[in-house]
Amino acid sequence: MESYNKGFTLIELMIVVVILGILAAIAYPSYTGYQERGKRVEAQTVLLDIAQQMSAYKVAHGNYDNASSASFVTAKIPSTGTENYSVVLTVSADKHSWTLEAIPANSMVNTGALTLDSSGQQCWEKTSGACDPWDGK
Repeated sequence: MESYNKGFTLIELMIVVVILGILAAIAYPSYTGYQERGKRVEAQTVLLDIAQQMSAYKVAHGNYDNASSASFVTAKIPSTGTENYSVVLTVSADKHSWTLEAIPANSMVNTGALTLDSSGQQCWEKTSGACDPWDGK
């Protein structure tokens, strides 16, 4: 009478563990990259929303004087929860132009700052001083 073992051998289990490890090593960087892109797009959307409201502010007030204290200028992105970007609004000395900068914080550190100015120029500064356009990044 023959005896059949039911179950897996140690070698079979080790092969499955190695395959799962390889899949995780491939999937995790893609997942974190996806999360970073999503957070960056959220910051770009907030900056564009603030820019639109800055235009309305200038129409109502004639210049950007005291725009930094306007209620629509948010200090962090997202406005609730863990901060991914801190927002800085800089108004020029003549009060007729501005620059918005989203500075990466927490998990987004070292992913590059985002800037938007009153002329519509959009920069993603991944490396020091290099200005790449946002273009779906």
